[in-house]
Amino acid sequence: MARQKRVCAIHDISCFGRCSLTVALPIISAVGVECTCLPTAVLSTHTGGFTGYTVRDLTDDLSPIAAHWNTLGLTFDAAYTGYLGSFEQIGIVSAILQDMHTKGALVICDPVMADNGKLYPAFPDNFPDGMRSLCEQADVILPNLTEACLMLGIEYKPGGQTKEYVERVLRELAKLPRKTAVLTGVSFEDSKLGAAAIDVATGEINYTMTERVPHMYHGTGDVFASAFTAAHVAGKASGDALAIAARFTADAVARTLAAGTDDRFGVNFEAGLLSLAQAAAE
Repeated sequence: MARQKRVCAIHDISCFGRCSLTVALPIISAVGVECTCLPTAVLSTHTGGFTGYTVRDLTDDLSPIAAHWNTLGLTFDAAYTGYLGSFEQIGIVSAILQDMHTKGALVICDPVMADNGKLYPAFPDNFPDGMRSLCEQADVILPNLTEACLMLGIEYKPGGQTKEYVERVLRELAKLPRKTAVLTGVSFEDSKLGAAAIDVATGEINYTMTERVPHMYHGTGDVFASAFTAAHVAGKASGDALAIAARFTADAVARTLAAGTDDRFGVNFEAGLLSLAQAAAE
């Protein structure tokens, strides 16, 4: 039997509200890949729409955890990062990623920091510079359009983009990672929403589009990035992983909308895990 692959997911954990580690762990595990967690913070809920939440910062624990893993001789097939709350965390995680990469890990970075044309309120204006530095040591990056524009200094254009504009952003993004840049939030028409990926070595661009659901749910970016990571580490080429992740996310959103779930609670991705596992195994 083939050796089981292992991913280190470096995210915060929101105890309620499906995002970050509560999304990454089950999705990556569903395809038969072991998911090891390096939590950057623990929150009672995520911060989107909730008030009175608790936060426990774990910055001081990150390096000791990684050091302990090194004494055990642990290695990883991939390291996957998401929301990082400070420049200090970026610096610590950067060192951890460099160590993991030298030991063979594929580095996948989702530079979670902005959406809908705006940086998250908790971050200073220069935070995209820190995320850009992290993306420069990644093999694969997965920014949304806002995050890409902030890192690149390109004007953000919302829905109804032109192919010329999207491919300009993609080609600039391709200067950052070693292998693949994925851009989410791509839309050429109101009824469709999707993502695009560019291969750094060849310049080849792949698009995938699904039907747009007229509703916004917290955590869908984490669902997409986790599904992409799961499928890619399981052996799918980046273009195939892109399509699998887009379909998995779109189905979860449609399922959640049909159920009338509070949008703060995240999407019902759990009901699609079997289909994800089957798609990754085909």
